[in-house]
Amino acid sequence: MADIVIVASAFGVAQVHEQGHHAYVPVAASAGAAGFEVRRELLPAALDGAVSTDALAALGRLIAAHGLWSVYSTPATLYTDAGALDCEAVRGALAEAETVGARIVKFQLGGFAGDASAEVLAKLLRGARARVLVENGQAAVGGSLAQFRELFAALEAAGVANLLGMTFDVGNWQWPGEAPLACAQALAPYVEYIHCKGVAGEGARRFAVAPAGNDARFAEVLAALPGDVPRGIEFPFDTVDLAADAHRHVTWLKAA
Repeated sequence: MADIVIVASAFGVAQVHEQGHHAYVPVAASAGAAGFEVRRELLPAALDGAVSTDALAALGRLIAAHGLWSVYSTPATLYTDAGALDCEAVRGALAEAETVGARIVKFQLGGFAGDASAEVLAKLLRGARARVLVENGQAAVGGSLAQFRELFAALEAAGVANLLGMTFDVGNWQWPGEAPLACAQALAPYVEYIHCKGVAGEGARRFAVAPAGNDARFAEVLAALPGDVPRGIEFPFDTVDLAADAHRHVTWLKAA
């Protein structure tokens, strides 16, 4: 049975901004989750954008004290818009992930355009304690199936196919117009973490929702992906009874 991770934003972006990640760690633990995903964009930052090392370390201790392991999610991209490896962003995120004690650090792909810079990337990731994963985003750049095919093909060609893995976000594929099932079938060998959510709305007005229990398309995508990798809840919980709704969805996703 796969570990279930609760993404901090599932508790509400405004609520986490206001109350802090630490307020929701106990709720995630009591809901039966195995992991908790820290969202860098929801952490308080200084004027220069830096996150307090002491605050990160304290959050990591709190997560561990509740028997959870952590994912550190950063909006930073592996590659710049121009297609170059963003070494500074990678180093910064790895340092933050280590401070919080994360098992996984999750990046966005960015403007990858065929050159994986595998040797440089290998040097950057050497010694990293967290497993580095790259996630499909909601924009056409960083969210296309072709980019991910090319990335993993380039890593395989360079003999470093195990250098990094993938976070497969089931819902995000719909923003750039990709078919989630086709993406799952193509990328399953690289997937090490799954972000689970349904999508409602059309065009730019799409938003994340809990998948319906009878959503056959969602079930087909899950079935096409590895069944033993962690599954993250990224859709918003019902705030009327937050704890009960979190527990219900953790239980459901374990069995899905």
